[in-house]
Amino acid sequence: MKLSANIKPISHLKAHTAELVRRLMDEREPLVITQNGEAKVVMQDLRSYEETQETLALLKILALGNRHIEAGRVEPARAVFARLRGAD
Repeated sequence: MKLSANIKPISHLKAHTAELVRRLMDEREPLVITQNGEAKVVMQDLRSYEETQETLALLKILALGNRHIEAGRVEPARAVFARLRGAD
């Protein structure tokens, strides 16, 4: 994904909003909006945004798990399963 290929000034966004929204939904590539020649915001379709948020949540869970392992806060799987079976 090359963001440099999808850069538009805010004036283009104002004049072509519906077209840009359709393009975002069809191509599922983010769009960088500039103001006074400086990148200010990134737009993306809702489905891509939701997928990104889900991916970030999973990465956070993995990072937390790694920190627990490094800190020695682990239990044998057998003990966890036994505790879960006893919760029935």
